[in-house]
Amino acid sequence: MRHSRFLLVALFLALAALLAWQALAMPTGASFTSNSTDYGPTRSPSSITTNRSTITTLLLNAIQQDPHWKAYVGNITGTLTLQDAANNTIYDWSGLVAPTGEVYASTNGSLDFSTVACAAAGTVSTAQTAMNMTGSDPDSIGNTFNSTNHTATTVAGTLLNGCNMTSLYVNNASQGKNSSADYQEFLMQDAGSNLVYVAIINDNKVGYNGQTYDFEMLVAESHVAAPHTYYFYMELG
Repeated sequence: MRHSRFLLVALFLALAALLAWQALAMPTGASFTSNSTDYGPTRSPSSITTNRSTITTLLLNAIQQDPHWKAYVGNITGTLTLQDAANNTIYDWSGLVAPTGEVYASTNGSLDFSTVACAAAGTVSTAQTAMNMTGSDPDSIGNTFNSTNHTATTVAGTLLNGCNMTSLYVNNASQGKNSSADYQEFLMQDAGSNLVYVAIINDNKVGYNGQTYDFEMLVAESHVAAPHTYYFYMELG
């Protein structure tokens, strides 16, 4: 009987430790230390003057900022630490390794990271509707994240692979949408069907404009409604 009670106590303590680890080993809210926004170039119109009684054939070309998307790029700083609920630190591991992990962005500020999975088609469709997109738009969420070949990634203890993904540009050019791209991004959701954009951190790589970053990320935006607020989380690997 004593042996059985000892086993029960041991099992209880092991379960409590596991639950505590699961509760704490989760992505955390990310804070901004600096930010700036680039609105793109200003392009002047071309002009032409033609004689009366003529017919002129024109080949017109325009480059326009996509109204369905916005992007974030940046660098990561962070510390692995052991703290209590009052932010008192007993030990930390600051500055030991280059940052790895993921940056998460969502219009929901209370995600359940214990229930994450690859974003389902219904979740993507709902998000598109919320952003005044349709699935047939060439720049819809589904048509932008139209590959599944990203690096397998563990999020809060859950391994995610084969999610809808895309990759962002390096030196003003596409890298191809695959697991060898420096800046990969994929779509996941939680149990509440909240869409989450996941950018895989890649320390100090050349970015879209020749400068070095740790991540690049696209998030959807409505072209008719007020700009949406995005909440940022981060998980250090």
